[in-house]
Amino acid sequence: MANSKFEYVRHFEMADNMLPSTWLVVRIDGRGFHRFSQTHNFAKPNDRRAIELMNRCAIEVMKDIKDIILAYGQSDEYSFIIPKSSNLYSRRSSKISSTVVSLFASNYVMHWAEYFGEDKLQYAPCFDSRTVCYPNDKVLRDYLSWRQADCHINNLFNTTFWALVKSGMTEDAAEKHLRGSFSKDKNEILFVEFNINYNNIEPIYRKGSTIIRQKTEVTSISPRNGEEVKRIKLIPTAIYDDIIGQEFWDCHPELLAEKRR
Repeated sequence: MANSKFEYVRHFEMADNMLPSTWLVVRIDGRGFHRFSQTHNFAKPNDRRAIELMNRCAIEVMKDIKDIILAYGQSDEYSFIIPKSSNLYSRRSSKISSTVVSLFASNYVMHWAEYFGEDKLQYAPCFDSRTVCYPNDKVLRDYLSWRQADCHINNLFNTTFWALVKSGMTEDAAEKHLRGSFSKDKNEILFVEFNINYNNIEPIYRKGSTIIRQKTEVTSISPRNGEEVKRIKLIPTAIYDDIIGQEFWDCHPELLAEKRR
């Protein structure tokens, strides 16, 4: 950039570099998504199209930003995990947050029709974003456990609430009926009144979506001879596992590894 007499305005910018050697988590949330879901007639308690669209957006973000090693999403939120060793955008909070959320939102609009077909997008969705640093592996895992526990709590409530509403109860009455109830109470309502075993509900709803880079065989055509070439690539892929327990982390030790290629 050429020097000019106006360049002094750069000194008004504030440094917002995140602490080095810490995990960075970029969390995005839908803004006003209660109204958005109503306007677009999302199915209750869960709209599979909306969930798969959110997952697609997260996958596209991970394809673009190679530093992200894992993403976890539920409802209208997604968290993107950047390792301690990363120096993405010199670890500038505003740069990282704005890039991730703009990529996510633009993909949401671009891929809407693939998942919702003729149900047109009525107005632009909006997401907010923040970047938070976490000091060690335990705190990072506790953060992800918090989000998955939140997914379970919300989904159990919503599943029970909408079962009551669809049975003829008003929304106000259903909310009052569930006020102060515990998980065991909601499970009993679902099983006794609606013959629903909550544990048999698909994991994508109960556990949320975790995006990791999985080894995948990819076939391409060689430009030299036109023959098929098979390669193993790390492709961002959605899975629906329990990430609170130890088993997930034992199966994917590379996620917390200090050294990466």
